[in-house]
Amino acid sequence: MGKLLSLLARDENSCCSAQQKYDIFLDFENAQPTESEMELFDEVQIVLTEASDVLSDLKHYMGADQYIRAAINNPSAEQNALTWEALMPRIRTLRRFYFFSQKIAFVVPQILTEICSDDITPSLHLENQQALVKQFSEIIEFVLKFDEYKMRTPAIQNDFSYYRRVLMREGASVHSFTDQDEDSNSNLNVANKVSLFYAEATPMLRTLSNVTSQFLNKDKRLVDYAIDMLSTMVKVCIRMLETPTVQFRKQETHLFMLRVLVGLIILYDHVHPNGAFVKTSNIDIKGCVRLLKDQPEEFQTENLLNALRYTTAHLNDPSTSKTVRSLLMEA
Repeated sequence: MGKLLSLLARDENSCCSAQQKYDIFLDFENAQPTESEMELFDEVQIVLTEASDVLSDLKHYMGADQYIRAAINNPSAEQNALTWEALMPRIRTLRRFYFFSQKIAFVVPQILTEICSDDITPSLHLENQQALVKQFSEIIEFVLKFDEYKMRTPAIQNDFSYYRRVLMREGASVHSFTDQDEDSNSNLNVANKVSLFYAEATPMLRTLSNVTSQFLNKDKRLVDYAIDMLSTMVKVCIRMLETPTVQFRKQETHLFMLRVLVGLIILYDHVHPNGAFVKTSNIDIKGCVRLLKDQPEEFQTENLLNALRYTTAHLNDPSTSKTVRSLLMEA
C-alpha cells in the first residue's frame, strides 16, 4: 500500500480535536512483517497461536462444582478419589493458563523494545512496524477477552480454591493424584502462585500492566516514548473508526479495533503515573466514550464500556472530572 502515513492538521469536528492527530492506516487485515521484524514476529506468533487455544478452552471451561459438593457432603475416600480425578484435568488447564500468562510477560517487553525507542517517532514506528504493532494489538485483545471470560466463570476460583485447600491439608498423601514429576511442596508453591493469579479480578491485565511497568522502570528514558506510543495508537484507532472512508473487508476488524482502543486506554491508565482521566492526559476520554456509545448495537460495546468503568486504575481519583465520570457511568 506504499506509504500509509500522512500528517493531518487538527480537525475541529473530530472526537480528539483538542489534540494533534495522525491519519495512519494500520493494516490489521494484511500487515506482513518486514525482514527486520521477522525473527521476533515468528516468536510472538507462536504465543498468539497458543492464545487462541487458551481462549477457546477458557470459554468452554466447565467447573467441577457437582463433584466438589459431593465430596463436601460425603467425604468418603471413594468420593474424594472421584472428585480428585474429575478435578485434576481442570487444575492442569488452569495451571496452563497461568503459565501462558508468563509467556505473554516474556514477549511484551521484546515488542515494546522494538516499537518504543528514541530514534524515531511513534508515528514512524506505526508506519514501519505494522506487523509487530498488529501483534501487540492482538495481545491486548487477548488480555481483554481472557479477563472477560474469567469474570464470567466463577467455577475457576471455586475449583482452584478446593484444590489448594486439599493440597494444603493432605500434602504428600494426594501426590499420586498430582503431577508425577513434582513433589507436594512444589505443587503447593505453584498452587499459591496460581491462586494469587486468579484472585485478581483481571489477571491478564494485571500481568500486562505489571510487565509494562517493569519494562519502563528498567529504563526511565523509555517512559515518555512508551506513553507517547500508547496515546498515539489510541488516536490512530479513533481516527480509523470515525473515518467513513476507512473500509474493512471483515466486520470483525472493526470490533477488533474497538477492543484494542479500550485495551490501550486501560493499559495507559495503569502505567501512566497520573492515569488516562486527568485533564492533561493525551487521551480524550470523553470523545472515546462517545465513540463507543455511538457504535451499532450489534457490536455490544457495553462490555467495553464496563471494562473502562471497572478495570481502570484512576477513574475514581479526585483528579477525574465529574463530567467524565458521569458520562462513562451513565447507561
